[in-house]
Amino acid sequence: MIAPPIRPAQAGDVATIAALLTDAVATDPVAQWLVPDPVERQHVYHGLLAMEIDHAVEWGHVDVTLDMTAVAVWQHHPPAGAAPLSDYHLSTFTGRALPRFQQLHTLLRPYRSGAPHHWLAWLHVRPQARRKGLGRALLAHHHHQRADQLGYPIDTVTTTGMVRDFLTGQSYHAGTPLRLNGGPQLWPLRRAGRPVPLTTMAG
Repeated sequence: MIAPPIRPAQAGDVATIAALLTDAVATDPVAQWLVPDPVERQHVYHGLLAMEIDHAVEWGHVDVTLDMTAVAVWQHHPPAGAAPLSDYHLSTFTGRALPRFQQLHTLLRPYRSGAPHHWLAWLHVRPQARRKGLGRALLAHHHHQRADQLGYPIDTVTTTGMVRDFLTGQSYHAGTPLRLNGGPQLWPLRRAGRPVPLTTMAG
């Protein structure tokens, strides 16, 4: 299968990507638990995602296929020269849903390594474009072009068993499932860092 052309997202792509991912979370079990009302959920996530993607475009990496049917959002930890998004940023958009978002962040915090790593925040392919290898291509692009050049591990958390199984087939290892209080299950995963090969200079 020929890998699709992939390019880094630019600031002008943020609104399109935010809209794409806002549609994606409409049926996500964790997003539904965080914001049960579908209209409110769309409003909350549109603001949150625009902020998060804009931050990742500037300080991390956001990769898209040329036709914008698939996207991967990567955060760098620690973000060189950038302040991390905080509860203040979160509360700006979440309103009455803030306590549940805080519960989610508290649950995930012990699984966020303090050592340098990349975080796969979002990986989404439009339903009509699936089963063409786009998700695998976006992962491989970042693995080979960025994370493996640094020897960094990659962490992520999935909200469905289907995505968990897909990532375990792409060299990610699933950890012990987590469960929100009165909410759905999540799966933390990690892709181990690849050692950077040593180079020698003949002289």
